[in-house]
Amino acid sequence: MSAGISLDAIRATRAVLGDRVLTTPVREWQDRALSSIVGHHTRVVLKEELFQRTGSFKARGALAVMLDLEPATLARGVTAVSAGNHAMAVAYAASVLGTTAHVVMPKTASPFRIAGSRELGAEVELVDDVHIAFDRVREIERAEGRHFVHPFEGPRTALGTATLGLELVEQAPDLDAVIVPIGGGGLAAGVAAAVKLASPRTRVYGVEPAGADSMHRSFAAGSPQKSEAVRTIADSLGAPYALPYSFDLCRRYVDELVMVDDDALRAAMLLLFRSAKLAVEPAGASATAALCGPLRETLRGRSVGVIVCGANIDAETFARHLAAAPR
Repeated sequence: MSAGISLDAIRATRAVLGDRVLTTPVREWQDRALSSIVGHHTRVVLKEELFQRTGSFKARGALAVMLDLEPATLARGVTAVSAGNHAMAVAYAASVLGTTAHVVMPKTASPFRIAGSRELGAEVELVDDVHIAFDRVREIERAEGRHFVHPFEGPRTALGTATLGLELVEQAPDLDAVIVPIGGGGLAAGVAAAVKLASPRTRVYGVEPAGADSMHRSFAAGSPQKSEAVRTIADSLGAPYALPYSFDLCRRYVDELVMVDDDALRAAMLLLFRSAKLAVEPAGASATAALCGPLRETLRGRSVGVIVCGANIDAETFARHLAAAPR
């Protein structure tokens, strides 16, 4: 299923994306507070994807999908389901490609992301929950002829996210490990494939919130599974199920999965804010939470790439999470 993933295909995708996406910076994170947790000989490299257009990695996948559409299909517009980051990315991609986006979001989505999607030009429709959202987007497909841009599944999405992984190993070529967040699996699938193809010795660790563990369930079962319920502050990682293409790539290229709870996410947000001077959403802190928690001893003394995947959070919610962080 994943035969289309190759270094040549990833590089070709990056060339097509062009300056519509940014080559985001990497930075060696050197700080006493970090060293006191992970050890003075652990080298931590941040891949600061929060500085990507629209504030998360999602623009890579959305654009990779939409740039592959036939002109007539693209002209009819696109639709999407999202709790926020994907909606913003699809809205942005539609605007730069000269088409329109009609996105469906649950009413519980962050007002910050709803407003951001509208500011980027999308028509935003709010519904009661994510299940209704998927039903509604199928109606939009039929009624308006729009192309559905999936939030995490498919070969073009994986090639888009793989550009992030390839950037990282080219910017920091001597990494022993990379930690990547997992929601539905689209980010981890592409990143893990790129890292392993470019640097087979580098271990890839996927991290899920304890309240949204569909990939853990899928690895255990050997096939894509659902979570019984999604309960996590990392709403960007709250996909209720895994799907075949991204699952297949994750199973092939991710070496190990770990989980972190909401307190660990809050503590990592606080550490990133105080020490790295980054204000991130909970999902953006998940790889740091894994480094400081379940992977701390495993990766002690190693050179580790940590993907900071997004920062779309309003000031009030951010402050509330920091205030609640364990100290």
